[in-house]
Amino acid sequence: MKTMLKTGGIVATVLAAFLAASPSGAQKMKEPMGGMKGMVSRKAPVVPPVTGYSKGQKILFLHTEASDPKIAKILTDMMGSPVLIVPSLAKIPRGLRMPVFVFTNGVKASGPMGPLGFQPDVFPSPPGTPGYTSLRTVTLVTWKNPASARILKSSAEVLAAHKKGEVAIKDSGIVVVMPMLTWPGGKR
Repeated sequence: MKTMLKTGGIVATVLAAFLAASPSGAQKMKEPMGGMKGMVSRKAPVVPPVTGYSKGQKILFLHTEASDPKIAKILTDMMGSPVLIVPSLAKIPRGLRMPVFVFTNGVKASGPMGPLGFQPDVFPSPPGTPGYTSLRTVTLVTWKNPASARILKSSAEVLAAHKKGEVAIKDSGIVVVMPMLTWPGGKR
């Protein structure tokens, strides 16, 4: 034990003493974190997932906080789960955020839809790709001719439609925390 203290192994020494004193504790310490059934509350709030698109595939994500009270209310009403208002999110440098493309007109979704009643949101940079972050700037996409609108499922499609002059893109400056639950090639 003196050797462990000299080498800075205080934590290891305390852990060894705990395990030696408690055989049942030793067994519990060997269980993986998933084995901690008593720590999971059966009454934990449930945040409903939202459907969107990334890289041409359906994804699931959450809305947890927003910098703007109006957007927070729209998202809260849409999902039936409170989205917290955190004005300081808007002060996060732009280099630490990614866009989320939110449609202001176009295809009225007949299933999952975006917060403004049109097609689901489109995300560039899902987890595992350069630039991924759950901090998203609401980037408004407006079809110039709504009659020619179609569902866009990737940021490449959104940017190509913009380059062709089919859509206008506007950075709203509003930041929403939107962690992904599923994405192309992965899930939590």
